[in-house]
Amino acid sequence: MQNEGTTPWAPRGLKTAGMVAAGVAVLIVGIGFWTRASDASEAQHWSDARAVPTVHLVPVKASTARDPLTLPGTMEAWNAAKIYARVGGYLRNWDRDIGATVATGTPLGIVDTPELDQQIVQARADLAKARASAGLAKSTAARWNDLLSTNSVSHQEADEKNGELAASNASVQSASANLGRLLAQKQFATLRAPFAGVVTLRSADVGDLVGPGASTQQPLFAVADVHRIRLYVSVPQAYSAAMRPGLRATLTVPDYPGRIFTAELIGTSGVINPQTGTLQIQLVADNPGGLLKPGGYAQVQIAAPSPGATIAIPSSALVFRAQGIRVATIGPDSRVRMLPIKLGRDLGGTIEVTSGLGPNQRIIDSPPDSIADGELVRVADTAHG
Repeated sequence: MQNEGTTPWAPRGLKTAGMVAAGVAVLIVGIGFWTRASDASEAQHWSDARAVPTVHLVPVKASTARDPLTLPGTMEAWNAAKIYARVGGYLRNWDRDIGATVATGTPLGIVDTPELDQQIVQARADLAKARASAGLAKSTAARWNDLLSTNSVSHQEADEKNGELAASNASVQSASANLGRLLAQKQFATLRAPFAGVVTLRSADVGDLVGPGASTQQPLFAVADVHRIRLYVSVPQAYSAAMRPGLRATLTVPDYPGRIFTAELIGTSGVINPQTGTLQIQLVADNPGGLLKPGGYAQVQIAAPSPGATIAIPSSALVFRAQGIRVATIGPDSRVRMLPIKLGRDLGGTIEVTSGLGPNQRIIDSPPDSIADGELVRVADTAHG
């Protein structure tokens, strides 16, 4: 029996159970900490993986000299003229509208010129007056010359009459020239086509005030000769040496998909535009049926040799920066390298690179605007070129 006042002893089984429970609790807490740390590590790994952008690569291929030089061109009429009213008045009538085919000298419209008509009447009267005065001066000078032969008048008086005759004859010439000038102006009252072609503009109606007296001067008609078409193309400087008269080219227009027209180079500007770094050339193409429209756009392919060994990349790989054109490449460490390049011919979906890029480099397609040199990226798939 236990003595009173002493501490009772706990059963041995209860003590063991407590120790086991404490160990289990510690184990559970440890497992929880480990699980939480593992989840945090996985979340950080997932976040880091998502922070690395995924990019796609594009093929790089060698460009051959057989590839045509493809450039945009602007079409212009072989001859084009805007016709203004040289004399003031009111448009009496117009004879040709837009789309009309006209020959050289065809009347397009007539201008009523009441003020000019009155000036012509006055000029005719001035000429008649001058001729009458000249006739009188002639007869007077003849009489004075006869009197001079008999010494009835002095030489001074005879010279004065002869001088008056010369002045009267000059007045006749002046009045005649003035009348001729006004009659020449009157001929401009009929607006005529300067050459054979098509009327492309009519901007005035019957009764409109036209000519120098109008508030604003604008062309009343425009005529274009479209039997042949001029094409103006800007060629990169690298190909300027190959641009010589006689070079053949082909062109296509959006109006007639799949149809090919032929053209020939007839001249160049001879200078490089410092703003664009290009040489302007002029080509000419026959235009049967008037299919090619002046002022329109054409895609021109010129059979010009390549200036040297080049490679071609998709135009979507170009990166435009303030420092110039760049391409984004990937190094062995999966980091971006921004390389400056010089462009050559535009081949449509691809573009030539004349310097700054090697054939075995890996190019990023459609890189984001925020891409930076040294940035770590992940390659989604590898394109082999």
